[in-house]
This record gives sequence, structure tokens and C-alpha cells, in this order.
Amino acid sequence: MSTTRHLVNRQRRLATVAAERATSAAPARGPETPDVSRDEPVRPAAPKDTTTADEAVDDDDPAEAPEKPEPRGGRTSRLRVRLPAVLCALTVLLGAFAAWAFTSAASLRDDPSRQNTALTDIGRTSEVKGQIADAVGAVFSYNYASPAASEEAARTHLVGKAVQQHKDMLAQVRAQGQKQKLVLTTTVTDSGVELLDGDRARLLIFADQSNTRTGTSEETTYAAAMFAVDAVRRGDTWRISAMDTFTR
Repeated sequence: MSTTRHLVNRQRRLATVAAERATSAAPARGPETPDVSRDEPVRPAAPKDTTTADEAVDDDDPAEAPEKPEPRGGRTSRLRVRLPAVLCALTVLLGAFAAWAFTSAASLRDDPSRQNTALTDIGRTSEVKGQIADAVGAVFSYNYASPAASEEAARTHLVGKAVQQHKDMLAQVRAQGQKQKLVLTTTVTDSGVELLDGDRARLLIFADQSNTRTGTSEETTYAAAMFAVDAVRRGDTWRISAMDTFTR
């Protein structure tokens, strides 16, 4: 747009100069007519400055001026203004994340399933399996020749509710043991830790039992058993605190 106006103003200026030259070349009228009989040549008048106001404005048109680079100080000032806002937003986000993480961690700690370390604490899991397997084999084995061994095993490996449960389970064996000369042997074949929470555990036990009668004629029967036991840790020893045979 500025270039078009500049061309128009230039054409106007050239037309004005041509008109003035034509006027100066024509003969003057009246008493002021110059004497042209002399040998001195006629000097044309100096062209006037015909630069118009529009052209002057066009020459100073800021659109034609080269764009100046932004000073470094202005860019730095804008960064200083934006930096506190960014830091404030990050602080809010980090605070919200911390609150969410704290709430999630608390809910996980309160969830009983998250407290089970049977799969993560390999050493403690192996310890409770080994000790409870030995305890089950000892308390559920009976020999008519040494009945006190079964009672001693019960005092060593049983606590709480399991003491009375064991008496009820082996009451018939003790009553018929001396008469039929019974030998009951229990061997744990496999076990699994269902729950391990600190000093408490629950295990599923698989065992084989052999019952031999040596009274009149030797007779041996075999049976498989499956039951669950609850265990507690007293010092360095795991003890059976309850038994569940899954019967009503």
C-alpha cells in the first residue's frame, strides 16, 4: 500500500516539474518581458521541492523500517513474571499428589490382604512351614508303648484353643490304645501358608496317617487327612493355636 502511494506522489511531482518548465519557456507578457536579444542564455528556474506531505509520511512509514530485535531485558522480565506462576502450579500439583499417595498408602495398610507376607517373606514362610509340619507329626502320632510322648508333644506344640481340640480328637485313640496296642503315625506330605502376618499364620496341611493294631493280629490302615491350623510365634518357636478339620 505504501509503495503504490509513493509511485503516485512521484508521478505528481514529475508532472509539476514538467509544467513549470513549460511555463518558464513561454514568452512573458507586459513590461516585465525580459530582453532575449542578449547573448546570455536563459537559465531555467530551479525546480521546487514538490515533495508532498503524503510522500513525506510515506518515507517515514514505520512499516518500511526494519523490525528491531526485542531487547534481552524485556524477554528476561517476562520470564521473571512467568516463573513464580509456574512454581506455584507445580507446588499445588505436588501437594495434591502427596495427599493422594498418603491416603492410598493408609488404605493399603488397613487392607488385611495387603498385610499377608506369605509370598514376600520367604524366610519366615519357610520357617513356619517347617516347624508346624514337625508339630503336626508329633501331636498326631501315638504309641501305646509310650503314651506320655504324645502328651509331652501336646504341651510343647499346642497353645490356646488347640489344647482342648487335641484332647477331643485323640480321646478315642487313648481309650483303645493299650487294649488294641495302637500305633498311630502322622506324616505331613505338603503344606501351604495361607496367611502370614507378623507373628500370626494360617496353614493348610496335607498328611498321611497309618494306624496299626498289634493286639490279636497286626492290622494297618491308611488314610489321608487335610485340615487347617492357626499358628502363633512365641519367641523363636511357632505353635499351633487352633485347628480346623472342615467338619461341623
